[in-house]
Amino acid sequence: MDSAVISIRNGVIMQGKVLVLSNVNFEVQSGEFVYLVGKTGSGKSSLLKTLYAELPLTEGELTVCGYSLGNLASKQVPFLRRKLGIIFQDFQLLTDRSVADNLQFVLEATGWTDKYKMDQRIEEVLTSVDLRTKGFKFPHELSGGEQQRVVIARALLNQPELIIADEPTANLVPETSAEIIRLLVQISKRGTAVFISTHDKLIVDEFPGRFLKCEKSTIMEAQTAFS
Repeated sequence: MDSAVISIRNGVIMQGKVLVLSNVNFEVQSGEFVYLVGKTGSGKSSLLKTLYAELPLTEGELTVCGYSLGNLASKQVPFLRRKLGIIFQDFQLLTDRSVADNLQFVLEATGWTDKYKMDQRIEEVLTSVDLRTKGFKFPHELSGGEQQRVVIARALLNQPELIIADEPTANLVPETSAEIIRLLVQISKRGTAVFISTHDKLIVDEFPGRFLKCEKSTIMEAQTAFS
């Protein structure tokens, strides 16, 4: 059985009338840890947005976690996103509620209704990112690294097949960056594919992975991240 969580064939991605990427062909398998690299403006963010159905695929075939995105109806997008975990560099936590309430908000938005099961799942994911005792804290009471761990916990809530991380270490100091990537590597080893865009050479050197490079308006396999 095919274990690809991302499969794109002859993909074309545009922003309005501007061509961003063309002739995009690659797969990401379950449990893979894949870096997406490339210069600023090369199309990395556009590709990630296409993968979680914020930006439409202009041409080609794209399947993400079993959903065909070429003709995905808008009402199906929430179901796709339940199979994804998305990690943003600017955290995007709700500042007016606690860590636990941030996570509960996501569970309720994705169809959970049983309060006991929600509390249990929140404790499980906070424990997995070493924040079990921080559920009552508000985002401003946490360090940047702790906030990013909350974001990872949020991404894990629905046991995703794929985590998409957009520059997750961009706002963190090197030591904290290493902790975050180490955690994502551990998650991939448990079977969840991790697809991570980065400019961070120190991270890439410390935590080897497969490289896909945005270059010359397409995506290509690369042996090194920066050359």
